[in-house]
Amino acid sequence: MKNSEIRELSTEELAERIETEVANYTNMKFNHNVAPLEDNSQIKKLRRDIARMKTELSARNK
Repeated sequence: MKNSEIRELSTEELAERIETEVANYTNMKFNHNVAPLEDNSQIKKLRRDIARMKTELSARNK
């Protein structure tokens, strides 16, 4: 997800999206520990997307 796409979301949508992506990230990490994923970079990309969204949310709350 690009920064421009993140900025277009409303604050409520952004908070909901963060919760969804964090749950997805946790699930993905668990599944990777049980049976390795074919593409390990998915975890890294998801973690960075979550960080981008949290950064935008904290910038809006200031």
